[in-house]
Amino acid sequence: MIRPLRSHDYPPPVFPEDGNAILTVAEAARELRCSKAHVHNIIHGRVPHLPPLPILRIGRRVLIRHEALKAWMLSVETREIEAQKLTGLVR
Repeated sequence: MIRPLRSHDYPPPVFPEDGNAILTVAEAARELRCSKAHVHNIIHGRVPHLPPLPILRIGRRVLIRHEALKAWMLSVETREIEAQKLTGLVR
């Protein structure tokens, strides 16, 4: 029996050195180690305490610049560190 390929069956994307890679939702999910549905929820602002992920929409395609994903991850990490400092959870 042949089963359909899923996003985690494909090899990880290889990004160009200049950082101008464009990711699909599946590739962004792989990078974030979560499901495509969770990435869509982040994009549409449905995940509490997370800012929406910036996207490029070309027709029905939803694309994410790799640099924008890295910047979004850094901002989320920074917010988390600041929240931990305010609540005293960081030593």
